[in-house]
Amino acid sequence: MKIVTVIGARPQIIKAAAISRAIRQHFCNEMQEIIVHTGQHYDNNMSQVFFDELGVPQPDYNLGVGSASHGVQTARMIEGIEDILLKEKPDCLVLYGDTNSTLAGAIAASKIHIPIVHIEAGLRSFNKSMPEEINRICCDHCSTLLFSPTATGFKNLINEGFNPDNKKKYTIDNPGIYHCGDIMYDNSKYFATIADSKSQILERENLKGVDYVLCTIHRDNNTDQPKRLNSIFKALLAIADKTAVVLPLHPRTAKLLEHNLQKDVFEKVSSNKNIRLLPPASFLDMIVLERHAKMVVTDSGGVQKEAFFFQKPCLILRSETEWKEIVECGAAVITDANEQQIVKAYGDFTDNPPHNYPEFFGDGHAAEFICKEMLENFQL
Repeated sequence: MKIVTVIGARPQIIKAAAISRAIRQHFCNEMQEIIVHTGQHYDNNMSQVFFDELGVPQPDYNLGVGSASHGVQTARMIEGIEDILLKEKPDCLVLYGDTNSTLAGAIAASKIHIPIVHIEAGLRSFNKSMPEEINRICCDHCSTLLFSPTATGFKNLINEGFNPDNKKKYTIDNPGIYHCGDIMYDNSKYFATIADSKSQILERENLKGVDYVLCTIHRDNNTDQPKRLNSIFKALLAIADKTAVVLPLHPRTAKLLEHNLQKDVFEKVSSNKNIRLLPPASFLDMIVLERHAKMVVTDSGGVQKEAFFFQKPCLILRSETEWKEIVECGAAVITDANEQQIVKAYGDFTDNPPHNYPEFFGDGHAAEFICKEMLENFQL
């Protein structure tokens, strides 16, 4: 069978590595994968490096859409993806997560009756001011096969009217929903030992033996709102009085840092030897940084999970999370962009680190399960 995979942003390239690896290792005689890169992330540090180090096949197509408003960017993607689907005539389209690339793929495929497979289905923040929430809901309701990484996501789908008792053959009007585990857990297990041997980031940044907190900030409601960004960085300055803070800078954050931080805050951050501002980190470098960190502070959904995989306490710089399990078990706390809450949570986790990390995310073989189900359904 032929599948077309659409990727556009750094997390999707990483997720696609798990499915591509499963096809290569277990299903190479049964499945052909055509990869379409929308070009949503076009910076080499945010895109090409992940193909190079994770073994994802180079894209068969690159739409090169680049940055634009939501409407313009999504429209360009829909046009390009539709042309490719009409040319390739795949058995299904595979989409990941909740980006504009995901939304564009869902619209393009559903309009020309190509079945959609949504990986990371059912995740909900219940905050529709987030573009990602709109994207993931629209994609789920256009999909034929929906693979949820968590029990909570599976329950969300049922609450929205999906029937867990539907029988094959699944279609857009008779969709199949699954609680299958998380392909990012597959990746973290697979790449952990590879990262230790290949990554030199601890040596390069003089972090060997250093006690540090790892921080990532990229969401527009944090980077683009000066009040929130200042509150986060004031908290990081307070944490830096006690321990080093390592912050690989997303291009959006790097671009807006000087503009949106108060002058005195920016100067303190820039001159503080205990705050290490780094370029964007590759996936293998991030795994090493996560594994050796004392704690993780992030607004990234993916980094929240990776912190959990490597049993690191996590502060979530948002007002909600799709990964409710990690908060409910006490391994993470939602601080939002609140200076006092961030500093307090840091102190609480320093004094009483969590010890409970249940196996919420499967057995590390979610990608193989997904491939088997695709074959079963679309070869019926």
